[in-house]
Amino acid sequence: MPLEILMPALSPTMEEGTLAKWLVKEGDEVSSGDLLAEIETDKATMEFEAVEDGVIGKILVPEGSEGVTVNSAIAILLEDGESADDIGAIPAAAPTAVTENAPKAAPREASEAPSSGAPAAPVAADGNRIFASPLARRIAANKGVDLATIQGSGPRGRIVKADVEGSTAAPEAKPTPPVAAPSTASVPAAKLTAGPDAETVLKMYADRDFEEVSLNGMRKTIAARLTEAKQSIPHFYLRRDIKLDALLAFRSQLNKQLEKRGAKLSVNDFVIKACALALQEIPDANAVWANDRILKLSPSDVAVAVAIEGGLFTPVLKDAEMKSLSALSAEMKDLATRARDRKLAPHEYQGGSFAISNLGMFGIDNFDAVINPPHGAILAVGAGTKKPVVNSDGELEVATVMTVTLSVDHRVIDGALGAQLLNAIVDNLENPMAMLA
Repeated sequence: MPLEILMPALSPTMEEGTLAKWLVKEGDEVSSGDLLAEIETDKATMEFEAVEDGVIGKILVPEGSEGVTVNSAIAILLEDGESADDIGAIPAAAPTAVTENAPKAAPREASEAPSSGAPAAPVAADGNRIFASPLARRIAANKGVDLATIQGSGPRGRIVKADVEGSTAAPEAKPTPPVAAPSTASVPAAKLTAGPDAETVLKMYADRDFEEVSLNGMRKTIAARLTEAKQSIPHFYLRRDIKLDALLAFRSQLNKQLEKRGAKLSVNDFVIKACALALQEIPDANAVWANDRILKLSPSDVAVAVAIEGGLFTPVLKDAEMKSLSALSAEMKDLATRARDRKLAPHEYQGGSFAISNLGMFGIDNFDAVINPPHGAILAVGAGTKKPVVNSDGELEVATVMTVTLSVDHRVIDGALGAQLLNAIVDNLENPMAMLA
């Protein structure tokens, strides 16, 4: 029986995506692991692999279609002995073509069974979706095998035919009385934007010339997440001025020694290292908010905001406290380059407990950054500028000063703890040689 190729979920939060490009055409033979298409999510463009062998019988969603919902059919795969005549009984999906103001593809009703005869996408006991091919789901259903007990060998852990063929059904467990879940107050989903609706705004500017720019997936996600962050996170802000002269001299010395290796350290590399070490010095601040609890991390996983066309990424430098300045610099350059090309994998921009946003290269003296949930804090870094300061001897002198602002989630980090963290960051940056000890 022909099998549906479904729109994949390429990240835990993905609900829909854009089918950017087909890498196969109707009539092509494909094997498990072959690349089928390029899928754009709100964060990246990723390649989608085949999980079964067969022939592409029909492409249901043309390339360039936006708003294609996860788990909707995008193509039909024919198995051995099948032909295009066998596709007739399978209804095509209704993708959204790339046209201005086109409606998004409607998700399937929960009660609608996939036309290929495969059961609906299974869900584990913890509520997470189990990724399995339609054929694997059908075989598991026929054999009475619980897919939650099987480790998938397909791309990104997807369960495929070979994984379930040798499995046997587990003995039926006796039912246990249900346990009532604790009552929790429901939290309304964050609105995309605040303020008047689109029609009201359009009427307001009806007599003015303007260009209407549609929101892409990334811009919608940024709008929703930042609105939610400012509405739900109790921010408070701590500011410090940092004297950079010792760091700049030390950086210049190191860069001369690194010239032969083709490496060059930036001030931002020192900031990343200083923050990573500070999180180790103040471990209670190395934490994230998990709704009804706080998670304290052992490693310093530091996210760094990278501006790209139409939005930004926050790739994460994991175990940053363990890495040398040159290693952090090389990794940051690689992550930033691939972020701008939208080639980062989800595990490279998800996670972390702390973030850095540096606008100093744009001449910004200081600013307040919005916390990226579930992080406990974010450091906003301004430009280093020459300023008059009073030195330890009470004399006036000129120094290079950089202002930083620590935005803190008060649910995770209290004022005194936030002050300790910021003081540790400042101390590391004003005494840079100690970071190499």
